[in-house]
Amino acid sequence: MKKLKYILVFLFVSAFAKAQQLQSYIQEAEANNPEIQAFELRYNIAEEKVNEANWIPNTEVSAGYFVSEPETRVGAQRARIGVKQMLPWFGTITARENYATAMADAEYVDITIAKRKLALSVAQSYYSLYSIRAKQAVLDENIQLLQTYEQLALTSVEVGKASAVDVLRLQIRQNELQQQKEVLEEEFTAEQTAFNNLLNRESMMTVDVVPEMEIPQEDPFYSNDALSLNPELLKYDKLYESVAQSELLNQRESLPMIGFGVDYLPVTERSDVNFSDNGKDVLMPMVSVSIPIFNNRYKSISRQNELRQQEIETQREQRLNVLESAFAKAQSQRNQGRIAYNTQDSNLKQAQDAEEILVKNYETGTIDFNDVLDIQELQLKFQMNQIESVQMYYVQSAIINYLIN
Repeated sequence: MKKLKYILVFLFVSAFAKAQQLQSYIQEAEANNPEIQAFELRYNIAEEKVNEANWIPNTEVSAGYFVSEPETRVGAQRARIGVKQMLPWFGTITARENYATAMADAEYVDITIAKRKLALSVAQSYYSLYSIRAKQAVLDENIQLLQTYEQLALTSVEVGKASAVDVLRLQIRQNELQQQKEVLEEEFTAEQTAFNNLLNRESMMTVDVVPEMEIPQEDPFYSNDALSLNPELLKYDKLYESVAQSELLNQRESLPMIGFGVDYLPVTERSDVNFSDNGKDVLMPMVSVSIPIFNNRYKSISRQNELRQQEIETQREQRLNVLESAFAKAQSQRNQGRIAYNTQDSNLKQAQDAEEILVKNYETGTIDFNDVLDIQELQLKFQMNQIESVQMYYVQSAIINYLIN
């Protein structure tokens, strides 16, 4: 009894591991894919620009020497040294940081979009690998079936109920199926390379795929409203917000700048007179204001921001239409996959019934090997179509998942 429990636990863990297999591949791709890493670096740069935004104009230091020293009451001025610092209007630096933050948020959405596209590509490639392996398994089954029929044909030839031509036709059919299997192996190698490249690992690394996939009994219901959370639309929302922050920054930058400084003038002491302030140096605090009187530049930027927001709104609307069309198409093709799967399943059962009839006819001494080949060909066709229907169903489900989750 204890051993049975261990077996059941092992089977449960194995099933769970298979269910998590694709997700683990997607996580590996997200961690290693160079494109994702490039997007993350771009986001890091955008984040660093927030720190860059916290700046003020350079401090101005000036110095001059009087070639011809001007005489004053307290002495001749020899030189002039000045220091001045301009400061932006209150809130300008904060507005600059908010704008940089908004741009960084837009870059972060690009990472989300790239990861979702990568996950979709990994899933599509994975389902292609499954389809190829499943078709190869079906071909193996049919080759074994034809080998069984070949033995029946050889027995019939011995008793004079079939000709050697029937045996040769069965062997030719086996060769054709073997050729298809080898061609599929080449396709698998190429697709496996593409899959491994998505994960940024050695191209010949083995990819494990589940041996069997079935279409679930019911499909989850999704509303078009879920499309509003798609990152491709959120990207436009973030861009719109960044333009709004750009306009707030433009308004701040159109305000005056205030400057504070001090000038120092060393004075030479007069030798012809003697009084208390003789040779006293001059220290002159200064305040300056930079007023953007000719502010057509800022008005133009405001107009550009307004037009840019209108452009983003129309782009978002157009992208929403594209996503809605893709969503409707994916749902339709997923349903088509289910319909085709059910139809092929029904046809396959009927082909298997016909096969049983042929076997029973052989027991009574009559069998037409032309019918055997026809039924086998139909059965293989239905099996292949069924696998393709499963692949279509899950590929379209992956697209739906990209669009709404």
